[in-house]
Parts: sequence; structure tokens; C-alpha cells
Amino acid sequence: MNQAIALRSEIQELLDSYVETIDNDDLEAWPDHFTDDCLYEIIPKENVDFDLPAPLIRCENKHMLRDRVTALRNANIYPPTIYRHFVSGLKISRHQGDEVEFTANYLVMSTGLEGETKIYQAGRYVDRAVRLDGRWRFASKRAIFDTSRVATLLALPI
Repeated sequence: MNQAIALRSEIQELLDSYVETIDNDDLEAWPDHFTDDCLYEIIPKENVDFDLPAPLIRCENKHMLRDRVTALRNANIYPPTIYRHFVSGLKISRHQGDEVEFTANYLVMSTGLEGETKIYQAGRYVDRAVRLDGRWRFASKRAIFDTSRVATLLALPI
């Protein structure tokens, strides 16, 4: 198999597994997609465009990701919502050894208790992944959202 095709398939599998974990409410497994010293951010496109370092959410390691899950499960109160992620346009920009940088578009739909489905957020991922123990993990994941307004509640990972 062509190495570029194999790499693309592996990175697509990482993205698919990542969103499946969130969409299936398996949040305890969500941090396992990251390295121990990872960076995770959700930031508006406008802030990125103007080089403003103000994300809505910033976690600087896997322990912070786990704390976020604990807070979601035990401290935060929010109505039950079903999320569905749609990822497209995977573009690998750099690959060197066991490190790869890539972008992909995302769309997150949410369905609440009333049964109405809405666009929750749209944007792009700007990611860096490393291969550890034969498995790709995110070293850096930035969800840069295009949506002009953020829903009052930004609870779950994007």
C-alpha cells in the first residue's frame, strides 16, 4: 500500500475514533486520544485571524482533559444533548517520522430533548499528532470555530 494512502487512512481513523468517543458519550476515553503533555484548544476563528490568544477552552495536558471530563460528569449541569460530528477535507500538511500535522473541517450537530437538530458549531481542526507505541495520538488539537455565536453552553469537547 502506498505510504501516503496508509498515513491518510491512519489519521482518518484517529479523527473517526476521536469523534465517535464524543458522539457516543464515552468521555472517559476521550483523553486517551492525546499525549500526556498535549494542548487542546477551542478558539474562535476571529481570534486566530487577529492573533489574539484567547481560546474559550484551553487544556495544557492530559490531566486537565481528565479534570474536564470529571467536571462534566459530576459538577456541570446541562440538559442531555446528542452530538454528531461530521469531519471532511482531511489535508496532511507535514509528515516527518512519527509526527504529522494536518487540518480537517468539522461540523457538529446537536439534538436536544425536544428532538430538534441544530448546527451547534462549524470550523476546522488544526492538529499535530505523534505515533506512540504504534498508535497515533494528538499532541496538539485546536478546534477553530467559524460560528459567529457560541451556544450558551459549551460543555462537551468539540
